[in-house]
Amino acid sequence: MTANAEMIEYWNGPVGERWARLQETMDVSLSEIHQALMTFANPRPRERVLDIGCGTGTTTYALAKAVGNEGSVTGVDISEPMLAVARGRGVGVNFRKADAATHLFHPTHDLVFSRFGVMFFDDPVRAFANIKKAINPHGRMSFVCWREMAKNLWAAAPFEAARGLLPPQTPADPLAPGPFAFADADRLGGILAKAGYRDVRIEQLDTVVRMGATPADAAVQSLNIGPLAFAAKDADGALRAGIVAAVEDTLRKFTGEKGVAPPAACWLVRAAP
Repeated sequence: MTANAEMIEYWNGPVGERWARLQETMDVSLSEIHQALMTFANPRPRERVLDIGCGTGTTTYALAKAVGNEGSVTGVDISEPMLAVARGRGVGVNFRKADAATHLFHPTHDLVFSRFGVMFFDDPVRAFANIKKAINPHGRMSFVCWREMAKNLWAAAPFEAARGLLPPQTPADPLAPGPFAFADADRLGGILAKAGYRDVRIEQLDTVVRMGATPADAAVQSLNIGPLAFAAKDADGALRAGIVAAVEDTLRKFTGEKGVAPPAACWLVRAAP
């Protein structure tokens, strides 16, 4: 009952190191989703908050600002490279390298919060049951996760543009640990119910991911985040250049006042212990 072992290795290797280096870029990319989740979760002054999958700490520090000096926030993540960046960004926040699926929690938190940090468990029912132990009887959990990949054009459009240049891809198991594991709202609601949560609320969020100022910037970014980044992780320089050219052409149609901002489809989720 741990976060997927492959994912732990993935986020502590070159990918985690790359995301750590790209902290500022990633903050811009996810800024629309970040604001929507903060409003939905509604952290309040003096609350005690647990931020699961905190990454480089952007959400953790935002939560700390919301709860104020009389509140407290702890960020947990499995990626040491990203936690190192988080710890260097400020003071007044606790960070801990931990697997939320197995960590020994105590029911001291008013809010358990996560921005894309809960889709990677081998056994999600048991993992969410363990996370529930962190919430006090009057508390709540709020998180955001992706809907199906086809509706997330920030991920699907670059992948399809590059498909002909990539080696044959093994079809992904839609229920396997990964970014789109909770695309099915009914399945997600069932997981939370089996884990012992009540008053489960799942809302649709349609927004954008801001991938870059220009199509060229966005094409390069597509090799840093999302399914294409994983599929092309072993590509050599020539292949990567070909992928960038193909993706740049595809992403051009998503250019607007926010730069290149393809559609993003998410679930906003709230539940009580």
